[in-house]
Amino acid sequence: MRIVITGATGNIGSVVVQRLRAEGTHDLVGLARRLPEGPDGRGVDWRPADLSTDACHDTLVEAFTGADAVVHLAWGFQPSHDLAYLAELGVGGTRRVLRAVAGTGVPHLVHMSSVGAYSPKRDDRPVDESWPTGGVRSSRYSRHKAAAERLLDRHEASGAGTLVTRLRPGIVGQRAAGSALLRYGVPALVPPKALDLLPILPMDRRLTIPMVHTDDVAEAIVAVLHRRAGGPFNLAADPPVTAAVLADALGARLVHVPSAVVRAAMSAAWHAHLQPVDTGWLDMGFALPTLDTTRARTELDWTPAKDGPQVIAEVIEGMRRAASGRTPVLRPRTVLGAPGDAARRGPVAVRRRP
Repeated sequence: MRIVITGATGNIGSVVVQRLRAEGTHDLVGLARRLPEGPDGRGVDWRPADLSTDACHDTLVEAFTGADAVVHLAWGFQPSHDLAYLAELGVGGTRRVLRAVAGTGVPHLVHMSSVGAYSPKRDDRPVDESWPTGGVRSSRYSRHKAAAERLLDRHEASGAGTLVTRLRPGIVGQRAAGSALLRYGVPALVPPKALDLLPILPMDRRLTIPMVHTDDVAEAIVAVLHRRAGGPFNLAADPPVTAAVLADALGARLVHVPSAVVRAAMSAAWHAHLQPVDTGWLDMGFALPTLDTTRARTELDWTPAKDGPQVIAEVIEGMRRAASGRTPVLRPRTVLGAPGDAARRGPVAVRRRP
């Protein structure tokens, strides 16, 4: 198959490329804003594409022409203070991909949605794919994922003839994303080893986060491509990650603090540019449902190899070691390099992309 992958150097995209390249039977085209160099670029037709602007249209059309499938993974998480950019990349980028898909007649689109697209839960029961995708209004990430789902709705209703698959995973993690998570979620001057010195975790004990390993998401994508399976699929590993599990992975003692107090402190730190993560991520942790993955397990024969606690333990270990991959997105993060990077380009939460 000729398969085009957007966001091909990211947390998920890099693993999908490796997995498909290993099969040795596909013509792979990788689209990314920053392309890999050296051995990691072999076996893939790499093309630069910034999905946040309309200037990418010709590149998308050229790449999509003759493709059997497009796997759309490109999304942005920072700069968290630049909502316009994040909207243009996530929602606008999806719109641009759909326009090129329609114009070139791509028969299969695999779109990486998220648990974040779902509307708030009513109780603690896991939800299947029929749960409304209205998002959590106080989370910009959630609103954008829900808006992308509406674009997919309109595309399917247009009669374009594209088979659309929507994957809705929980939080996706792997060890190699450690440096990226430190860069996007921890103040630049905080060394990775500081995670070893955390004596307590002040958090509301009700926090519950569905998680899934990057490798398991890649396996689901490969299964969807081979089976041409359309529609939505939830992807999560049981059991989900709770506040107690998170504290255990950090080697800290959980101290129950009501979510409103945690949110106020987090909001103040974000507005003061002391840390780069906005409160919408915390809101999702308390509002979003856990996921029923029956459809993926039965129709894709999908079974996650790692459970939720194993995933968060691996992610935190990766953060402690500042683990990295060999693509620009997953590049190593160092405390010594952070001040110079911030001086040249500004803090990550407000930084404009080159």
